[in-house]
This record gives sequence, C-alpha cells and structure tokens, in this order.
Amino acid sequence: MSDRIRVLIADDHAVVRQGLRTFLEVQDDIDVVGEASDGEEAVRLVETLAPDVAVMDLVMPRVDGVEAIRRIRATRAETRVLVLTSYVDDEKLFAAVNAGAAGYLLKDVKPEQLAEAIRAVSRGEALLHPAATARLMREFAGERRTSRADKLTKRELDVLRLIAQGRANKEIALELGVAAKTVKVHVSNILDKLDLADRTQAALYAVRERLVDLD
Repeated sequence: MSDRIRVLIADDHAVVRQGLRTFLEVQDDIDVVGEASDGEEAVRLVETLAPDVAVMDLVMPRVDGVEAIRRIRATRAETRVLVLTSYVDDEKLFAAVNAGAAGYLLKDVKPEQLAEAIRAVSRGEALLHPAATARLMREFAGERRTSRADKLTKRELDVLRLIAQGRANKEIALELGVAAKTVKVHVSNILDKLDLADRTQAALYAVRERLVDLD
C-alpha cells in the first residue's frame, strides 16, 4: 500500500473533479485523497493531506493555480504539481513552469495518459504536453544565455538530453547501458552543477540551450 500514489484534485468545476476521481480511483496504484474547488483550498489540503501529486487547474477563484503552485512549492515541495488545464497561452504556461509545476497537460489528453503523467511526475520526472513544449521552444529560440553546460561531463550531457526527451531513469539507463542508480547520481550532479531545482527545470534548460532536438 505504501507504493500507492496519493493524489489531490484541484478544479473549480465539480463535474470535472468527479470525472477525474471516477477514473483515477479504478487505477491500482492511485488513491484520490481529496478535492479542492479553488487554489486556497488546494494549498490548505496539501498541507493537511500531504499528497504525492496535486492535479491542478490554473483558472480558479480566490487563489489561482499559479499562485497555488508557488505556495505549495514553498510549504511542501515534496508534493509535485501536475497542471491540467484547457489553456496553453504563453502567459499561463510560463507562469506555471516558473512557479514550479512538475508537468503541464491539456484537458484533451486521454485518461490513460493522465494516469501515466501522474505516475511520471510522482517519480520526479518532467512532463509537458507537446503544445506546451513547442511554445517553450519558440520562447527560448532567440535566447542564448551564458551556458553552464560546460560544467557537465559527456555522460551527464547525454543524461540531460534524454531527460529533455521525457525519458524515465530506467529508460535512460537502458539507452546508455548503465545502472538505474548510476542515472540517479548523474541527475543529482546535473541539478547541482546547473543550480536547478528539479527535472522539469533541467528539461527546460536543455531546450533553451539547444542541447536537444525535440522535433
């Protein structure tokens, strides 16, 4: 039972919350531990229920999703926030990613894709909807900051490129022919050397620095 993923659903539409709960509760490894109808309630429930993942809309009353993400990251960073929204406009996308969202999906994803996304972010992986990735790539296309990538070893660069492609540690280990625990060490070194908080930021760094081709 300890391997089950504890999920909080935050959306201001009761029908959406019920639909998500109905699907997620039939998953063998996911428990829905609570529901929030706005960002303020989501922050409070994260503190009291300690979910592994919060599935959160961005447009909500009282406290919106972006501000809720900031507060959750500040008070309980262990909870990964997966944005599930109808919007992929630049302002909301960049604000959510900068606030610390671990993933960004649109509500047109298939239910099974959502379940896999919850599993991925609970493992500490970055996950972005293809439309979101495309917008981020356009945003960073003309931006070339002083790169810190020269601090990385060749193997760490290989791992970083695969992170940006959305690969899980086991997949990276198989691709590079190393142990999964070795990949974990590489990921930790990458975050430390580049002064990044998590895999999502690492993936975005790789895109911005044009270290990976996602076309």
